[in-house]
Amino acid sequence: MLKAPTASTSPDRARRIRAVATGLLLAMAVLFALSRYFAGTTAGWAHETWSWLRAFSEAALVGGLADWFAVTALFRHPLGLPIPHTAIIPANKDRIADTMAGFLRAHFLTPQVVSRRLRGMNLAAAAGAFLNDPQRMGEARLRKGAATLLSDMLQSPDGEQLGAMLKSAARHQLERVDIATLMGQLLAAAIADKRHLPLIESVLRWTGFTLADNEDLLREMIHDRAGSVMRWTGLDERLASALLDGAYKLLAECLVNPEHPLRLKTEARLESLAHDLVHDEALRAKVSAMRTELLANPAMAAWLDGLWHRARAAMLRAARDPGQALSGQFGAGLATFGRSLQDDASLQRLVNRFARRTLVGIVDQHGVAIVTLVSETVKRWDTRTITDRIEGAVGRDLQFIRLNGTLVGGTVGLVLYAIDRLV
Repeated sequence: MLKAPTASTSPDRARRIRAVATGLLLAMAVLFALSRYFAGTTAGWAHETWSWLRAFSEAALVGGLADWFAVTALFRHPLGLPIPHTAIIPANKDRIADTMAGFLRAHFLTPQVVSRRLRGMNLAAAAGAFLNDPQRMGEARLRKGAATLLSDMLQSPDGEQLGAMLKSAARHQLERVDIATLMGQLLAAAIADKRHLPLIESVLRWTGFTLADNEDLLREMIHDRAGSVMRWTGLDERLASALLDGAYKLLAECLVNPEHPLRLKTEARLESLAHDLVHDEALRAKVSAMRTELLANPAMAAWLDGLWHRARAAMLRAARDPGQALSGQFGAGLATFGRSLQDDASLQRLVNRFARRTLVGIVDQHGVAIVTLVSETVKRWDTRTITDRIEGAVGRDLQFIRLNGTLVGGTVGLVLYAIDRLV
């Protein structure tokens, strides 16, 4: 009995196996005709030999024809005859799509299954190995196929549904983020590491440059608001100069003196703000309300749209030329990051935990939408498309069923003939 290989094969190899199966069936038909003829015209050992061959070929012909009918009935009407319960896949295309979607939802796209599967996988290390040396992974053909599939999906109507799904997930994640606590912790960490000092100095310099660039405007404002006596005596100009000189002096002292009272008060206010962002419920409520208003603003929706379109364009460029996408300085940076992912166990745990939580969250929130997308995509295919795709995927294995049916049928025929002779 022949055994079909488990690896996927090309359509050309599938056609070759179909030709072999059909040729074997025709050979059995010829052998049956010859053995039937010579078994009736010969005697002795020749008659006996032809009788055994007739038993084998007759049973093999029946087994091969039965399996040919069964395999053909899956995809089309045998010989074009509208026999009931044939062309099963085209006739039940929509039901197959729904069943496939339900199976994916029940057995794959559940948070428990995804979490359990991801818990035993080191996604960070695998990604790091690929980013560090893509060629060593030996996935050139797989990467090319995945890139083609990604490109086709991004350019199809389903790609727009994917974009809407991702934008919805991003918005949902932003709504769930405790933005006040996050801001407070980031600010507190920056203050503890003295990373806020360059920011304060930049603000001081920016203020000084802004005063210098708008000095004429400030002098004019003071001149317009001064009384006529001050303008007649020129005190307005002296007042403007004094105010500007005092501001420049204050900014310069703040820049050169880290212990300046104004700087110390500013740092104390920042520390208080960091504390209040974490512990002050009133301030936290205000920040949360601001976040809600921002997410409801049409400008945020436009920003998310623009972000998706830029990401989509970048993924299309990478899919069309994956080699170029991993070359140059960008590729060198990815390789460095890949080495970090391979060598740093703590970074691996962080990335794996983030990936697991993200994927489980996506499945929990959008599992139904994902399987619905699969179902609707299959339903939109015409019967010829779904027949060709399923037959292309499993056709070679089905032709091995025909081969096995022919040979097993012939073997069973020999056994039955032998039993009939012995009894």
